[in-house]
Amino acid sequence: MIEIRVSYEFQGRKFEGMVVADDSVAGARPVLLMQPDWKGVGPETLKQAREIAGRDFVVLMADLYGADYDGENRTREELMASVKALRGNPSFVCGCSDTAYAALAAAASKTGLADESRRAMAGYCAGGGYALEHARAGADFQAVIVFHVTNPNPFAADAPCNMRGRVLALHGSADPVTPKPMMDALQDELTRAGVDWQVMMFGGARHSFCDLDVPTTPATQYDAALCRKSYMLMRDFVAETFAGQKA
Repeated sequence: MIEIRVSYEFQGRKFEGMVVADDSVAGARPVLLMQPDWKGVGPETLKQAREIAGRDFVVLMADLYGADYDGENRTREELMASVKALRGNPSFVCGCSDTAYAALAAAASKTGLADESRRAMAGYCAGGGYALEHARAGADFQAVIVFHVTNPNPFAADAPCNMRGRVLALHGSADPVTPKPMMDALQDELTRAGVDWQVMMFGGARHSFCDLDVPTTPATQYDAALCRKSYMLMRDFVAETFAGQKA
């Protein structure tokens, strides 16, 4: 597995993302822009990047919080404040995401493993909200996948939905962070916009079921079986999206 740190700047601030891929597998594969949860780029989310990459993707893990963020050592209140600050600034989220993709894709292209004609995007928790907002702004990704998404609805209620790709949302029916009315609103939005979308609702699952290190609480719980199933569904969804395209 190769892991390459990539630095970039946006609006005068420094950021540091990661390229993650299995270099023991021959041939180019789709790139997947990953928006991690509120902890940003760090050891815990890097575990997810390795798992989601597998043998199938070159993962480009974006940093929207800053090179010195160190989310794993922040309090819940500090993490919440960081999410609120980003959610209140959609132009920053989309602009920084574009910058991250360009820098990370350039680094990934040097490995010979990345096929940029096949582009997917995935987000976890708060990162799922950022991925959806980036897609709403018209970012050119053929597939968007969100895991136990936080804030799935538009930053601005009247924002147009200009999604260019398909959407798969993987969510838990017992998720109090993002309850059913919010997911229903997302489905209504995607339907009105003519987006090809799918939602898989796991019965009884709580928030963060793909977060290996999340504490077990009434709101959150890691579930290894559901996470494996989620990644299987994601891989099938992306393969279907890219069916007929050659690397």
